[in-house]
Order: sequence, then C-alpha cells, then structure tokens
Amino acid sequence: MRQQSQLALLGKRRFLPFFLTQFLGAFNDNLYKNSLLLMAAFAAAENLPLNSDLYINLAAGLFILPFFLFSSAAGQICDKYEKSMIIRRVKLLEIVTMAVASGFIISQNYLILLVLLFLMGAQSAFFGPVKYAIIPQHLNENELIGGNALVEMGTFVAILAGTLGAGILIEQTDATVWVAVSVVLFAVLGYLASLFIPGAAAADPNLKINWNLFQQTLTIIRKTRSNDSVHKSIIAISWFWALGAAYLTQLPNLASETLKGSPQVVSVMLAIFIIGVAAGSLFCGRLSKGHIEPGIVPIGALGLSLFGIDLYFAVTPATTTNLLTISAFMENSENLRVLLDLGMIGFFSGLFIVPLYAMVQQRTPANCRAQTIAALNVQNALYMVVSALSGMVFLGLLELSIEQFFLTLGVLNLLICALIFRKVPEFIERFVARFVKKVASD
Repeated sequence: MRQQSQLALLGKRRFLPFFLTQFLGAFNDNLYKNSLLLMAAFAAAENLPLNSDLYINLAAGLFILPFFLFSSAAGQICDKYEKSMIIRRVKLLEIVTMAVASGFIISQNYLILLVLLFLMGAQSAFFGPVKYAIIPQHLNENELIGGNALVEMGTFVAILAGTLGAGILIEQTDATVWVAVSVVLFAVLGYLASLFIPGAAAADPNLKINWNLFQQTLTIIRKTRSNDSVHKSIIAISWFWALGAAYLTQLPNLASETLKGSPQVVSVMLAIFIIGVAAGSLFCGRLSKGHIEPGIVPIGALGLSLFGIDLYFAVTPATTTNLLTISAFMENSENLRVLLDLGMIGFFSGLFIVPLYAMVQQRTPANCRAQTIAALNVQNALYMVVSALSGMVFLGLLELSIEQFFLTLGVLNLLICALIFRKVPEFIERFVARFVKKVASD
C-alpha cells in the first residue's frame, strides 16, 4: 500500500471512527494513569495510604492485572457477539469509571483511585481483542498492513500525548479539577466516535463461553501453538512489548540520573522514541506496498539491536551536578547521538511490530481471532512483568548501569530473534527474496 493510500484510510468511515476511538482510549488511559502517578509522587505523605514508591509500583501492577484476569473472557465475548456493540459498551464503562473517578480525583482519595485504575485496566483488557479482531473485518487484505501501521502509530502517539498531557495538567492551578474534567471529557469523546463504527458480525455466534478464565486462558494459548508462524509471531510481539517497556521505564532515570537532564529533557527523549515508532510504523506500510511481508521483521530486529547496542557507547555520564536544560543538553554531541539512537530504536520498532500483528490477524481463523488476540494480550502482560523484574535484577542486584542494561537488551534481542527466525525460516526466506535478491539484481 502506498503512503498516500495508507493515509487515505483515515478518510474512510469503515476505519476513521475506529481509529479515533482507539486513539482516544489509549490517550485517556495514559492521561489518567500518569496523572494519578504524578499526583501520588507529589502528594503529602499523610494523604497516601502507602509509601509513595510502593503506591506507584502497585498502581502499575493493578493496571496490568486485568489483562491476566479478563483477557480470555474478552476474547470469547468478542468472537461471540457483534464487535461494534462491544466497543460501545466498553466505552460506556469508561465514561462511568471516569465520572466516578473525577470526584475522587478532586478529593484526592488515592485508595479509591487505585481501584478505579484497576477498572480502567479492565476496560482496556476487553477493548484489546476487539481492537485487533475488527480490523480484518473492515479492511481488505491489501489494506491490513496499512491499517495496522496507522493503529500502531496512533497508539504510540496517544501514549506520548497522554503522558505529556498529564504533566501539563498537573502543573496547572486547580490541577485536580483539570484532570477530573479532562478524563471524563475524553471518555465521552471516545464513546461518541464509537457510535460511527460500522457493524462487524459475530465470528462465532454459537460459541459457548467458558467462564473458568484460568483454564480458558491456557486452552487459548495452547491453540495458538497449532500454527507455528502465528505462535512465533505472538512470542515476537510479546518480546517487543517487554523490550519497549524496559526502554520506557528506564528512560527517565537515564535522562535525569546519568545524563543530568531536566524534566523537559526527559520529555524530549520520550517524544523522540515514540515519534520514531510512529514513523517506523508508517514507513512499514509504505515498504510493504500493501502486502503482509514477513521479510520486514528481520530488518526491524537488526535495527533494534544495532541502535540499542550503540546507545551503550553513546551514553556519556554527565559530570555536572546541575540539571541541564534542553539547549545545554543538546550542546553535547554525544547527547545528540543518544537522541538519534532512541529515535532509530523507535523507528525499527515500528518495522518490527506492524507485520507481526498483520500476520496474526491474517493467519488466524476468523472464528477464534479475538481469542488469539486475547492470548497474545495475556502473554504481553506476562512479558512486561518479567521485563520489570529483569530491570530490578540487572539494575538492583547485579548493579549494572542503565546503559549496560540497554546493551544487554540489544544482545538479547539478537539472540531471541535469531531463535524465532530459526524456528520459522519464512522470515529470513522472505527477507532474502524480497530485499537481498532485489538489491543484488539492481
């Protein structure tokens, strides 16, 4: 799909309302979550039910927990019922949750806000399977890669906008009122957008839902192993989210503690990383020319490792004790190299992830596509938890520096992707046929 036709999907009713709905949902998730974390970080100790650090880590865990608990139910419901109706009901749940949360945001009842953060995670867990399962029903096969590219671009831009938006709102006078009004407003806007999503017929209306969620989760995960390319694509996607979570978690500490950057520098580094992902996602759509091309995945994997490893060599710990402004930070050429590495890590992330999602959608039977995405979401959450624990081990127990941790991730990425490509030779075979032979013939 050409770049212009890829962006043309944003002018189609069968795609634009869905795109806006998922964008506003991801934005509001991050606006609420990050506002809560910032409020907790700067709250007086007597207002918090727990130690600030413990509260922040608990909040992160409570947002991920629903993906373990509810994904199997969400996948079954999505396969059994009409999908646009499910999306609208999930959006209504978001409005109710945010309306209740708004009062507790103003009163700064941090314990109840944790419960409501769990509910936001729950509605995200139910939205995840329908989000990716509905795309193949509304797009033609030659539009799948472009649609997924736009969705990934939109998701990461929404994460960035929600994160930065939370920082801006918290700095305002009457910050709690601003946050309370904003989260309700964007939940309503998301619901209004969902009203225009065309219907998407139930994939398996006769499906009998298994409410033993733990058993069903294991059953779905086992079923994904019957198709080796889908199974390995799911592993690769989950590894990507673990890798991305590690980078996003450690970036603030790298910027502030190692490079002595101000909070504005942290925002710039985060923005460059996420803009890189968005650009890579869109470029993937152009590079594939409308075809689902597994050969792009090795390019993404190699770029991820090369620039991740280079980041280790680019980082030069600052000697100053004062936090650097953006202009002072950029006066150091090594810091510009750090920013380039972060942008390119993001760029190759887009090339890596978009074809994998499209492959899972295309190669999974329609009657269990949402359940497969649900299994993927469970594994994503599991890998992200392991990523957090790995950060604690490498940075805490083993006392590696953050740049050494990034070097480790770059090397691990090479090893894990090499193993995946060995198990599914199609990735390398398509890379050679699509790119190596073409370059050689030219």
